[in-house]
Amino acid sequence: MFDIGVNLTSTQFARDREQVIVRAREAGVTGMLITGTNALESSQAQRLAERHPGYCWSTAGVHPHHASEWSTETASTLRRLAESPQVVAIGECGLDFNRNFSAHDQQEYAFDAQLALAAELNMPVFLHCREAHDRLVAVLEPWLPRLPGAVVHCFTGTREELEACLALGLSVGITGWVCDERRGLALREMLPLIPADRLLLETDAPWLLPRDMRPRPTSRRNEPCFLPHIVQQVAHWRGETVESLAASADSNARRLFGLA
Repeated sequence: MFDIGVNLTSTQFARDREQVIVRAREAGVTGMLITGTNALESSQAQRLAERHPGYCWSTAGVHPHHASEWSTETASTLRRLAESPQVVAIGECGLDFNRNFSAHDQQEYAFDAQLALAAELNMPVFLHCREAHDRLVAVLEPWLPRLPGAVVHCFTGTREELEACLALGLSVGITGWVCDERRGLALREMLPLIPADRLLLETDAPWLLPRDMRPRPTSRRNEPCFLPHIVQQVAHWRGETVESLAASADSNARRLFGLA
C-alpha cells in the first residue's frame, strides 16, 4: 500500500522524521510521496526523499495558499527540482477558495504556470481543490491532453464533482476524511463509484487522523503508519478485500508517478 500524500516536511515531524518512516515500513506501507507545498518545502521534500531511495519520492509545487509567492525564481526552482529522480510530480497545485490565503487571480495564475511546467516536462500533477471545482476544471482542462496524468489529492467534493473528475480521466486520492462520522459519510457512499484503476490512498499526514481508529492514538498527529487502517476501511466500504485494494492502489500510484 502506497501513501501518495505525506507532509513530512511539517514541523510536527521535526523530532522524529526518520522514526516516522521506520514505523511506516513496519506497518506495511510500501512507499510514500512527500508533498511539496512551496519552493522551500519542495526542496526539503526532495532532500528527504533522496535519503530513502526506492521508498520515498516527492512532489515539487506551490500550494494555492502560497500562490502569492509565485515568481520567476519559484518557477526556476521547481524546474531544477523536477530534474532530480526523486521528484515525480508537479504540485501540490490547484485552487482553494475556502480559506483564500492568496487572491483568486493569484491562485489561478500560479496554477496555470505549474500546469504549463508539468506539460513541458511531461510530468503528472498533484492537485488540490477546495470549494473551487468549476474554476479548477476550467484552468486544468485545456492542459489535460498534454499531461501524462493527474490526481485530485484528498478528494472531499460532491458526487457531481467526482463524476466530473472521473470523466476528465483524473485519479482520485482518498484520505482518512472518509473515516469521519461527521464529515465523511457522503464520501463513503461514493467510494464504489471510483474505478479500481483510478483509486489512490493517502494519509495527508500529519493532518486528517482517522477518527474511527480504536484504540485512539494518544496524539492527534496522523502518520503514514496509519494508512493500513484507511485501506481496511475503504476496502470494507467498497466491498473488496484489503489485499486486493492495497495491491491495486500501490500499482496505480507507481503507474501514475512512473515508479519502478
